[in-house]
Amino acid sequence: MIGPLAHLTVVVVDVETTGWLRDRAELTEIGAVRLSAGQLAGEFCSLVRPTRPIPADITTLTGITEAMLSQAPPASVALRAFLAFAGDCVLVAHNACFDLEFLTAASDACGIAWPRFPVLDTAALARLLLGTGRVADCRLATLATYFAARTPPCHRALADARATADVLTGLLRLAADDQRAGEPALTRLAS
Repeated sequence: MIGPLAHLTVVVVDVETTGWLRDRAELTEIGAVRLSAGQLAGEFCSLVRPTRPIPADITTLTGITEAMLSQAPPASVALRAFLAFAGDCVLVAHNACFDLEFLTAASDACGIAWPRFPVLDTAALARLLLGTGRVADCRLATLATYFAARTPPCHRALADARATADVLTGLLRLAADDQRAGEPALTRLAS
């Protein structure tokens, strides 16, 4: 199962938002990296103009300001552009539920049909493959350091998507190594 996954086209996505709860917050940025057979095949990044102000703590965290978003496209335009970029792929995200909840909620609010993407969560994959002891936790920053990601995560969508893509590459490499060594983690992954 892991071998063929490395040969698929995947789109690694990350979003930034005005808060943590999808029913009270909106998208502010979508970033994505397309990998084809493990190689970079394209990148996508769009700021998204929310309908409500950005809380100060979110601006502090992400660096995304009201001024930056004043000329950004609305969610409907950014989402259509992202979906055109993603096409027919496997969608990958770190803690995928968070990103997908915001993307699907925004799509619903805009009247855009969300495709039924197959989804891979790098946080879940890391917990499965790394178990306990190899890393302190499975946060993106920890895994990016462990796998020597070229771009450190920084709460900006494209940078975090790039870091997640490097983490995915490292996890797939680890899974392939485990498979060659006959490790049980791959057996749990395939079931």
